[in-house]
Amino acid sequence: MSALWRPAYVAIGSNLNEPQARVLEAFERLAVLPTTRSVLRSRLYRTRPMGPQDQPYFVNAVAGLLTQLGARELLEGLLRTEQAMGRNRQERWGPRVIDLDLVWMLGEAIDEPGLTVPHPGVSTRNFVLYPLADIAPALAIPGHGTVSEMLRSAGDDGISILD
Repeated sequence: MSALWRPAYVAIGSNLNEPQARVLEAFERLAVLPTTRSVLRSRLYRTRPMGPQDQPYFVNAVAGLLTQLGARELLEGLLRTEQAMGRNRQERWGPRVIDLDLVWMLGEAIDEPGLTVPHPGVSTRNFVLYPLADIAPALAIPGHGTVSEMLRSAGDDGISILD
């Protein structure tokens, strides 16, 4: 019997090395992860950096996937993709070529070292919520409500649509 296909949502961000091109490249790379299909793409957003402000603005988006991978396996695929794209994890909230975060995966509420699902910042980060609302406004995230509900309190400070 084959594993079930489950929806997963991945936040994508970049503010180095042609950020818009890096986000589009990440969409393509996510589509070829093992036993995973890319089914939805948000619009691209220009966003103010979180943390240190002496860095370029970000380009952010969200991918909607269907996958047979478990959350840990999917996260490992995301980390390999970041590494292949040149991600160098040095400064928290610093500039980055690519950032891929597992925001939510149906049936996976996890809090263990290195993996928290839903992502702990999902309810407050407008650079995640706006693109997520493009593709899944009615998505209910346990402990937080629907994406539309969270978006109402997130505000639109420092965010604009790119495409």
